[in-house]
This record gives sequence, C-alpha cells and structure tokens, in this order.
Amino acid sequence: MARRYFGTDGIRGTVGQAPITPDFLLRLGHAVGRVLRRNTRRPTVVIGKDTRISGYMIESALEAGFASAGVDTLLSGPIPTPGVAYLTRALRLDLGVVISASHNPFADNGIKFFSAAGEKLPDEWEMAVETALGESAQWVDAAGLGKARRIDDAGGRYIEFCKSTVRHDLSLRGLKIVVDAAHGAAYHVAPEVFHELGADVVSIGVAPDGLNINDGVGATAPAALVKAVAEHKADYGVALDGDADRLVMVDRSGRVYNGDELLYVMASERLANGQKVEGVVGTLMTNMAIELALRARDVPMVRAKVGDRYILEELTARSWLLGGEGSGHLLALDKHTTGDGIISSLQVLQAVCHSGRSLAQLLDGVALFPQTLINVRLAPDVDWKSNRTLATEQEAVQRELADSGRVLIRASGTEPLLRVMVEASDAELARGCAERLARAARA
Repeated sequence: MARRYFGTDGIRGTVGQAPITPDFLLRLGHAVGRVLRRNTRRPTVVIGKDTRISGYMIESALEAGFASAGVDTLLSGPIPTPGVAYLTRALRLDLGVVISASHNPFADNGIKFFSAAGEKLPDEWEMAVETALGESAQWVDAAGLGKARRIDDAGGRYIEFCKSTVRHDLSLRGLKIVVDAAHGAAYHVAPEVFHELGADVVSIGVAPDGLNINDGVGATAPAALVKAVAEHKADYGVALDGDADRLVMVDRSGRVYNGDELLYVMASERLANGQKVEGVVGTLMTNMAIELALRARDVPMVRAKVGDRYILEELTARSWLLGGEGSGHLLALDKHTTGDGIISSLQVLQAVCHSGRSLAQLLDGVALFPQTLINVRLAPDVDWKSNRTLATEQEAVQRELADSGRVLIRASGTEPLLRVMVEASDAELARGCAERLARAARA
C-alpha cells in the first residue's frame, strides 16, 4: 500500500489546502488515537508546536480528534521539536506530536510524531494510521472522551535537559554568544540555555508574531546572524531553524560553519577525550573533505540518503552515535534520541571551551571541497539511467577525479530535473566536470 499522506518527515503542506485543513486534522487525531488504543486502554499524548499562527487551529483540531477516540492530551505550547521528543520520554507518554513545518515559511505547516521512547516511528505505524484514516470513525461515548490540560513547565524542563547533556564543569563565562531563534519554537528557551551556562547572550529572532517564522533570520538565513555577531563583537553565533532541530554557527570573523563541519568537530572532541568513535553517518551530500578528514583519524563514514530519518536508521542499524548533514541536522544518540540544534551547539562549544582552541582552529586543515550543482531539465518520462552517453561520461569523470573528488547524479523528487553534482578539491575542475556531465545528460 502506497503512502497517501505521510512523507519522509510526517505530513506537511500549505495551510488551508489538503491535507492541512481542520476537517482532515480532526480525522487524523481520531485515526492516530484509534491506533494507539490497540495497545493502551487510555493513552496520553503531548502536543507541541512552533510559532506559526496556524498552530492554534491545528492544535485544536488534533486535540478534538484525540478526545473523540478516548485519548488524553497534554499541551506544551511552543517548544522545539526535540523538546517534544524529550517530554514524551520523560513523562512516560504514549506519543509525541509536533505541529511544525520546520524551516518552511509561515504559510506551511505539518505534523510529525515521536514514539514513547522519543524516536521517529516506523513505516508500519504510519501505514496503520493511513489505513485507519480510510475507515469509518468510531466515536467514544461521553464518559470515554479524552481530557486535555496544559503543561506549565515544559520550557523549563527542556532547558534543564539541554544543560544536562554537557559536562557538569562546562562554563560559557567569558563568551559573548548571539542566539538566533528564527522567531520560532526556541525563542523563549534557547537564549536561556546559554545564559544559564554563563554566556553573555544577545538574542535575535525572538519576537514571533505568527507570521515571521524563518523570515530573514535563522539557520536558513545566516546573514542576519553574521551581521549581529559583527555588530555586538560576539565570539560566536548560533542560528536555529523554526523548530530548532537544525543548526548553523558563526565565529567572530563572520565565517559560517555548516552541519558537515560541526559534525566533524563533534567527532573530534570525542576523540580528543579518549572516546572511541566507531563511525559517523553522513548523507549523499556530505562534503568529501569531511569523509577524508575522518578517514585520516581512522573513523569510517558511511552515506545515507538525504534526511535525518535515514541517518537515524543507519546509525541504529550500526549501533553508532554520531551523524548529520550539511543543512545542520546533527544527531548524537548518546545525548538525545533525535536531532537537536541547541544540544548540538552545546557539544561544539564544549569542544571549544575544553580544548582552548577556536572553532576555526579545531577545523584547521579541513577545507570543504568546492561543489558545482547543475539542474538539467528532462523531458517527461525520460529514463536518465538508460542514457549510455551519460553513463560513459560519468565513468570518465570519476576516473579523472580519482580520490580527489566525486560525482552524484540524482533525480529531483518534485520536478522533472536531474541534479548533477561534482565535488573536487579544485573548483575549476569541479565546474568543468559538471558541465561535461550536464551536456551528456541532455544528449
């Protein structure tokens, strides 16, 4: 059975258009509640959200759906996605529900779920919900309706959890840090985490109005952070996205550090402390320079498909702890069950503080390879994999690059485009090889 509603990260769309409509969301809450009641007589779920104005409508619709199926609901209000995962596990609940469209603009929204263990749920569970959505509703009677109440201390609980993931002797005293919360879910918790650890904190992106989430601020728009770090003469800047599960950092020189670089720093810090790093999971897009740098330290790296869900699957299968992607989704499974921008930034700052070296010094000798990406528009129904000219050219390019670069060719999942990416230690070489491959793809 093919999925109708669930994508790679829950259900997402434009508010007011199917499936992000109140009637569907009520049905969704009811269907999820029925699936939960197969194993638990009186389940309890927590619903958290980011700061989009549509969160009120979605929260109300889901709450009604859960109540109609006999499921109790806890409402946390705005809180980061990883905060919902934490609360679900800490409060011994049956399910965590997040209302967020992450880094998307305010007109979008979505719903994703966490298991009782604070982990992403398997495909089988999502298919069970889709099946239940296609069945007739089974409303409970008045005596069996679920109840709802608010959690007043959700933010405080999560702040304490974030602080508990670093060494007890970590102090950020003496550091001025700009925190950009993207006018999103972490606007009231992220600055407090760094402040309570001793940093001099300057906050931006902390005035949500329901419409400005991710608008010119946050991890997807780091120019605002670069400007603020310079204006305030700060040591570092930390930018989160709308639901605070991804991270970008900036240093006092204005250099922006992406997820690939920060993942390497997290692995290096563990090695420096004598910990064994069995391996690291990246994605198909992880910069080759990171792979080579890890290999030089006898740390293997494997590549998963793009998306933190696939990184998590690979980490779980290999019993490894560290993974991430260039967009800033970083996982440290001995710290949290899911990607967490605040916790990841604390891991990086811990490396800085305990080594006595700057972030730039910790990445000395690790220069990201230049990448050239060309989108080639394809005619409908063209099977690019049968293009022998492209296959021959790809083999020739890969031989030419040898160990100093790589080729990635993949179809877009949303448009009739072929994405041709070449990465090489030399920018001109990467560009030339990419153009050759693009010409072959059009042949």
